[in-house]
Amino acid sequence: MTVCPSCGQQNIAGVDVCEACGSSLAEVANAQPTSYEDAGVLGDPIRVLPPQSPTIVAPSAPIGDVLHVLVDNSVGCVLVVEDDEIVGIFSERDALMRLNVRYADLLDRPVSEFMTSSPETLKLDDKIAFALHRMDVGGYRHVPILDEHRIAGIVSVRDILGHLTRHVITSH
Repeated sequence: MTVCPSCGQQNIAGVDVCEACGSSLAEVANAQPTSYEDAGVLGDPIRVLPPQSPTIVAPSAPIGDVLHVLVDNSVGCVLVVEDDEIVGIFSERDALMRLNVRYADLLDRPVSEFMTSSPETLKLDDKIAFALHRMDVGGYRHVPILDEHRIAGIVSVRDILGHLTRHVITSH
């Protein structure tokens, strides 16, 4: 059986496309876990990490204040939330790519002008492999996690690597 990294669906070995979500399985055959333990850790739900409490700002927050929040809290991103709904995410990468050398002229502008709008979210019960796949395909390092429709936290690539490392250390 081949497990789809996008949705966790088990597919017949040799199938090129996931029957459930249509994602390509071409690269999956080469990346199959070599042991039950390896398969288990990638199949764990996101809730085992556990997601970190997010730092939240309003869409109207001045970008200068948001940059201070990132530095003061030693976080790689903030969620931009309005009426308990995630409307965006602003990361260190956004600061580098969207503000760049002209940041001093933009410090009073609202974060909503520079954030990534409507970021993809995942659920607590989504698999770690699914989160890694989405981060890889989307080119981002942080993903907001929801429990039902409430913000449950945020997961970073670093959180996932830490979980994988702990698993490898304790299993050997």
